[in-house]
Amino acid sequence: MEELFEKWAGEPYKTKIQITANGSNRLYYRLEGENKSCIAAVNKDVRENEAFFFFAEEMRKRGINVPEVYAVSEDRTTYLQQDLGNVTIYTYLSSRKTNGVDVTDQMRELYQSAIDSLIEIQTVCRDIDFSNAYPRPRFDHQAIQWDLNYFKYYFLKLFHIPFDEQLLERDFQNFTDYLLDEDCDYFMYRDYQSRNIMIYDDKLYFIDFQGARKGAAQYDLASLLYSSKSDVPDEMRGELLEYYLDKREAMSNKEHPFDREMFKHKFYGYLLARMMQAMGAYGYRGVIEKKEYFVKSIPFAVRNLRRVLDKVELPVEIPHLKSVWQAITEMKEYSESEEKLTVSIFSFSYRKGIPFDKSGNGGGYVFDCRALPNPGLYDEYKMLNGRDQAVIDFFEDHPETERYLEYVRGIVGESVASYISRGYTRLMINFGCTGGRHRSVYCAERIARFVHENFDCNVSLHHLEQSKL
Repeated sequence: MEELFEKWAGEPYKTKIQITANGSNRLYYRLEGENKSCIAAVNKDVRENEAFFFFAEEMRKRGINVPEVYAVSEDRTTYLQQDLGNVTIYTYLSSRKTNGVDVTDQMRELYQSAIDSLIEIQTVCRDIDFSNAYPRPRFDHQAIQWDLNYFKYYFLKLFHIPFDEQLLERDFQNFTDYLLDEDCDYFMYRDYQSRNIMIYDDKLYFIDFQGARKGAAQYDLASLLYSSKSDVPDEMRGELLEYYLDKREAMSNKEHPFDREMFKHKFYGYLLARMMQAMGAYGYRGVIEKKEYFVKSIPFAVRNLRRVLDKVELPVEIPHLKSVWQAITEMKEYSESEEKLTVSIFSFSYRKGIPFDKSGNGGGYVFDCRALPNPGLYDEYKMLNGRDQAVIDFFEDHPETERYLEYVRGIVGESVASYISRGYTRLMINFGCTGGRHRSVYCAERIARFVHENFDCNVSLHHLEQSKL
């Protein structure tokens, strides 16, 4: 990377700073010399890199503001691109909101500009040779199925949303057929959202388009308006949708006719497809890879889904998929109606690992119960658990258990009282032991009862080894 910079810049680099890339396995660095700077990218997926190089060149030819690629390593895994600074639409608006500035007008203007650029990209780039796209040239049946399976395995299963595999697959097929009954020959950016639109030299520039392919125009508009943490007000989303429709309708001609009502009709189908893809990403990147940003996006995604379902009824037979969507909106941990503090108490096995906080708050207390006497060492208790009376009697015969719980009650009680007074809504408390069946279960039950009896809050109790209890 450093040699590539020096060869391109004709000067040695002075600083090298890694840049966070939330949703990517690519590594990014800002390299600066005396007179030049660039962004260096390192990615071992050469085919993805080649797609980026190709689209960057073709989009620049058509006048689209994308970063110039300066140099590429011989093995095609490292490349240098134009340094567009640090400001995206998302960071610009977020920083101003943090400082108490009303950004309504600026948000509207920036998103209208982004829509103008989107229409230009969708139209002037639709003649690109998409055989160079990666991983597929079209957002076709196969590509949609990949996204739907991503949603199924990395959101529904991870968050324990019940579904019937056969019924869901039937509805996935019907939903896909419904989506593809549309003009799918536009340039589809794939991830057109506020974090991928830079503000540089008072213009909008576009990054992360390596997943581009042919597809329906509705998908990218849905991505822009409903990106989970962009926090565009619902009323403004409606205004911006109409703004897009007005622009497209004014451009309509015999070669490229535009049916306003049909576009709007299909828009919400593609919006729901995009939401499912995003939820799959949040599950995989957040829960599996434990990347905090993605976990924190989940409540926003659930809220968006709830609001869309309240106003949209798709004209396609997908009853089981609709029931799954409804189940997601009713997830207790993301309920908008719940104002009280919810204390979630878990028992777990250290062999399986400490429970992950899916609320996005980063977790809470973890109490290790392995120092307590272990009834699991005795044959008469092995097939029992911490809720059985014989095991309860065992612990009550050992005074060190009560001393341990007294310490825990002191810590937990102080936190619950403080959280309630400060208006917090989530507290997670975990009790772990070796097998997750005796000591941790007993302690979790006792503390759950303590919290329920002494505080005005909701208590949610989970025994993660419950299938064996």
